Amino acid sequence: MCFSAAASFLTAGLTGTIGAVALAQTTERRQWPLAMIPMLFALQQAAEGLLWLTLPVAPGSSPANLLVTLYLLFAEVFWPVYVPLAILILEQDRKRRHLMLACLAAGIVAGGHLLWQLATKSPSAVIFDGHIVYLLDNSHSELAFIAYIVATGLAPMMSSHRAIALFGFSVLAGSVVAYNLYWQSFLSVWCFFAAAASMLILYCFAEMRRHRFATRRG
Repeated sequence: MCFSAAASFLTAGLTGTIGAVALAQTTERRQWPLAMIPMLFALQQAAEGLLWLTLPVAPGSSPANLLVTLYLLFAEVFWPVYVPLAILILEQDRKRRHLMLACLAAGIVAGGHLLWQLATKSPSAVIFDGHIVYLLDNSHSELAFIAYIVATGLAPMMSSHRAIALFGFSVLAGSVVAYNLYWQSFLSVWCFFAAAASMLILYCFAEMRRHRFATRRG
């Protein structure tokens, strides 16, 4: 989260609990990646919570650098590949699957580019104006940023499952707000919005359960 260690840990606790409940509601293995999204966001938010505690006392230390790298690996490399893949696995409509494959390809390109940036630069973070600002030279990465948004926001919006589409819309809306209002701390603020939006995953499984019930009755 972008405001304090306590807020980060609270978000981690909420999303982790929701992810555990969602995982318990799965009925087949292909649903596991989607159900685990809130739990994975919980790990990322917990890492930022620890970073909130570390930066004031040991900026630039090995623990701080490790937490920065872990957070950025989640934010910049993992999500643009994992999100479209988790959505694609569940989708049964052929046309939508083809579009999602294109989004996954965009995510792989974005994630690969950002991984190269992480490997060749020295990322760091500072607390500024009540937010954590991640310092990484992502110059000339406009196309990677667009590909990232396509993978994380547009892919779920293409889903035939209403709740997944709503999750995608929430992620996309959060990225617009974070980009326009919190540009310097975009990564921290956007990931908070995405973590909050991941709570819709539980609604998705409730919708799937209602659909199965209606199908059996019909």
